[in-house]
Amino acid sequence: MKILIIVQDLRISGTSEGIVSRSFITRLRKSYPEAVIDVHYFMSYEHNYDKELLSVNSISEYKIKRKPPLYIKFSNAIYRRLFFKSIYRSYYLNQFKNVISEIAYEKYDQIFIRSSGLEYETILASKDLPILRKAIINFHDPYPFFFDTSSKKEFTKREFLDFREMYKVIQLAKACITPSSLLSKDLQMIYGNNKKFYTLPHQYDEVGFNLSDVSAVRKKEKVISLSYHGGLQFGRNIDILLDAFVELCDQNKDIKDNVEMVFRLKSSENKRLKEKYLNCENIYILEGLNFSNSANEQKKESDIILIVESYLDYSNILLGKAPFVASLNKPIFALLPFECELRKIIKDKNYIATSNDLEEIKEKLHKLIVEFRNHKLENPFNNYFSLEQFINKLKKIN
Repeated sequence: MKILIIVQDLRISGTSEGIVSRSFITRLRKSYPEAVIDVHYFMSYEHNYDKELLSVNSISEYKIKRKPPLYIKFSNAIYRRLFFKSIYRSYYLNQFKNVISEIAYEKYDQIFIRSSGLEYETILASKDLPILRKAIINFHDPYPFFFDTSSKKEFTKREFLDFREMYKVIQLAKACITPSSLLSKDLQMIYGNNKKFYTLPHQYDEVGFNLSDVSAVRKKEKVISLSYHGGLQFGRNIDILLDAFVELCDQNKDIKDNVEMVFRLKSSENKRLKEKYLNCENIYILEGLNFSNSANEQKKESDIILIVESYLDYSNILLGKAPFVASLNKPIFALLPFECELRKIIKDKNYIATSNDLEEIKEKLHKLIVEFRNHKLENPFNNYFSLEQFINKLKKIN
């Protein structure tokens, strides 16, 4: 078997898409150990990404220029105002298209096109190319961004044109996949039900990463350490969790003496949060780490892993960090919308609180801490992100 993967992010730190794309490749290698796997990697800047750990037969790299020539820059504003189309966008996508059109796709049995961010360049660049009819295209989030539940954008003519363009791509693709059953259902409805969207969850596989760097790992200072590592974008609100924890510390001496909450944040909110919770010695607002240090700190020093999703009532995405958290084989405490993918995956609701309900968060957090001390907690993900499940779901895609 020969497999082609077109990918846009294989970075190790600062990106969940890079981590899940690397893990997807690693899981493909484990699923098809004898296969020829070739990767075509589009990057916006040159960087080291430990490519030797990906166990593929070849990686072709392409650097894409974001900065347009002056003549495009000057004419783009006028053209877009008149025709609602961007000359710059066409210039940018053509860089991808020119490369993809030269790939000898006919020799491959399976082709996967993965994108990143909000623009889906690798997928849109495949429009009108024959490779698309053999390709399985991956949607990590809703597209256009207007359809994201955390979006505040209006449905403009520009959004409509983006939607229409992607509609044409979807109809020609061999198959479409998303990491979430809710996202698959929503996109299949939005794009007309003519093309089935399959669900292939995000993956995490440690084989694809060098986790030897432990230079910045913080040792826990209390008996029980709860930790959150990540960002605060897309409607995440940790203030309500911290407020609940402060109340528990004030009301319960045992918690105050024995429990800490650590936040490793890559956010502009760090300074504000540090000032707000300065007087609570059980709360640590710290800077984010590279992936190796973050993974080791959570694996060795955290007792309960915190997951924070949107405070909105509905979310159709699957957090990119979910499979990594599951791999730690530790109990979690998840702040989730009323309806979301993780609520479908996590069967034991004791690990879940509604992300905008202070009293429920406080009650369930207290119960979770007590049960942890009584050794009654376990990994709530079971085998959802296992290699066996990955292989089974992959076989259903056609």
